[in-house]
Amino acid sequence: MKIAFIGQQEFGKATLEAFLARGDEVVGVFCMPEKAGAKPDALRVAAQERHLPVFQFSSLKSSYAEHAMRELNADIGVMAYVVQFAPQAFVNIPRCGTIQFHPSLLPRHRGPSAISWPIALGETHSGISIFRPTDGLDEGPIILQKSCPIGPDETLGELYFNKLFPLGVAALLEAADLVTSDRYEEQAQDESQASYEGWYHEEESRINWANHLNQVYNLIRACNPAPGAWTVLDGTRVWLYDCHKHPVRGFSGVRGKPGEIAAITEAGLLINTHGGQIEVLKLRPEGGKKMNAADFARERKLLISGH
Repeated sequence: MKIAFIGQQEFGKATLEAFLARGDEVVGVFCMPEKAGAKPDALRVAAQERHLPVFQFSSLKSSYAEHAMRELNADIGVMAYVVQFAPQAFVNIPRCGTIQFHPSLLPRHRGPSAISWPIALGETHSGISIFRPTDGLDEGPIILQKSCPIGPDETLGELYFNKLFPLGVAALLEAADLVTSDRYEEQAQDESQASYEGWYHEEESRINWANHLNQVYNLIRACNPAPGAWTVLDGTRVWLYDCHKHPVRGFSGVRGKPGEIAAITEAGLLINTHGGQIEVLKLRPEGGKKMNAADFARERKLLISGH
C-alpha cells in the first residue's frame, strides 16, 4: 500500500520502519518542525536517511499541507504520535482516509498525557486504540483496540516502552491492512464512559505528602521518567524516580508526620505519608544529575524525624 505517514520521535520512527520492513511504500512523511537547538526528530532523520519526501509544516491546516498530501496520491494516512492538529480537509485526502494511534483504551483518557493519568489514578489496565481522527480531540470512531495490564509497581516508562509502544506499532500495521482491504468496522465511542485530562506538567507532578501512601506512590510511578514527581528537601527542589512503598499496618509503625524523613538506609531514604513510607532510591536535585537518594541525604546531612 502507498502510505502518507504523519508522526514524530521514536514511536514514529519505529512504526515507519515496520511498514517499510514488510514492503509497503511510504510516499511521504509529515513531521513537526524542530525548534532551534532541539534534539533532531528521530522520525525525520530516519525518513531522510531512506530518501523519503519529508514535509515539515508549522500547521497541517495550511493549504500547503493539503496540497502536499494530495500530490502524494496515498492509499492511507497513518498518524503515529502526532501533536499537531490535523483537520478533516487534510486527513480525508488519502483514498482510504487516515488512521491514528492513541495510548489509552478510548474513550477513557482522551488527551495528551493518556499514559500518566491511569497510573496516577491507580488503574490496573491500559491499552492502545487505533481510530479515525476527527476535529474532536481523540473522539473519532474506533477501528481496533488492544489492552494490557498495569503492574502494581510499573512506571510510566515501563508501561510505555515495554507494552504500549510495541502494541501500538503492531496495531497500526493491522489496522492499515483492515482499512485498505475494507475488512473493518468503525465503532462510535461511548460518551458516557469518556474522560479527558490535560498535560501532566509541573503542578500535577508536585508531591503532597499529606496524601495517602498509594496516591503518592502512584503519582511517582506516573511521572517516572518524565516529567518526574517533585518535592522540596532541605530547601532544594528534587525530582524522585525509583521508589518502593512500605505500608504501615498499625500505629506503632508511624515514625513521624507526613513529609518528614522516617529513616535513611544504605539504599535510600524513607519519607512519611499517611498509610506508610515512600522509600526513595533515585532522585535528581535541581541543577544536578540523578543520584542515589541515600548519598543525597548524607551529603545534605538530612535529619530523621525526632532527631
